[in-house]
Amino acid sequence: MDATSDRPAARVVCLDRDGRVLLMHWYDHVAGADLWEPPGGGIDPGETPLEAARRELTEETGLPGEAVLERHVQVERDSTWLGVRYVKTEPFYLARFDTPRPEVDPGELTEEERQAYLGYAWVEEMPETVEPPTLAKVVERLTGDRG
Repeated sequence: MDATSDRPAARVVCLDRDGRVLLMHWYDHVAGADLWEPPGGGIDPGETPLEAARRELTEETGLPGEAVLERHVQVERDSTWLGVRYVKTEPFYLARFDTPRPEVDPGELTEEERQAYLGYAWVEEMPETVEPPTLAKVVERLTGDRG
């Protein structure tokens, strides 16, 4: 049986000048499956979700955390990673970049992340194994004029 974690986390939807979305590519060696997801991760004690999103963006991509805007949407998540099930609501923040496909340098990955990291891509269409599966709708909600 899987363990369950409700550790709070925050994610960042990064859009380049041409509207492509940055996705990180990971391999879950427990499930034997790969997945794509926006950069992000756990919120440390004493950290706000926005602070965590900015820190995680810089750690995982080398992109400037200041690019993360205060705009966010809450996203229901139910996923499994390395045998642990995560059921929670996470804030997804928006970051915009005024160049096409900014260079990503994941220089501060944890050891666990380094072992799972397969690369990254700036995508126009979501891959089949994107997490959360509703990410295209999340991007619409973040970039639309609605609240």
